[in-house]
Amino acid sequence: MAVYASSEFSRVFSALDRDGDGKLSAAELRLCMKAALGEDVAAEEADRLVASADGDGDGLLSQEELLALALAGTAEAEGGERRRELREAFGMYAMEGEGCITPLSLKRMLSRLGSHQDIDECRAMICRFDLDGDGVLSFEEFKIMMDA
Repeated sequence: MAVYASSEFSRVFSALDRDGDGKLSAAELRLCMKAALGEDVAAEEADRLVASADGDGDGLLSQEELLALALAGTAEAEGGERRRELREAFGMYAMEGEGCITPLSLKRMLSRLGSHQDIDECRAMICRFDLDGDGVLSFEEFKIMMDA
């Protein structure tokens, strides 16, 4: 983590570290979050955040621990966005009212996109990622396919 600790991040950390001890308490984190979010964060929430990233168990966040917490939040936000995008794409291919991608719904969507496949080719495409063998793709199977 120390590799990512740029001088700019160090300056920000120092500004947040009100008492200058080189660590952020839950109270200092709450002040930071109030400034960034414009609203109060419950003490319990700040305590939970500190505990989630407190690698050495001292109840405080070092510069590296705060960076890890920030990076984890960014990854989580990006993961949520990716899931939303996949959900939207899945909806385009899924058979209306079925909640799954069938060979026929795949054939229809591919035709709209200019790729004309026969139904057997669509079955074969689905079969590669049909983990439960039901002949259709659930959202989880679609997600695996898109990540392959």
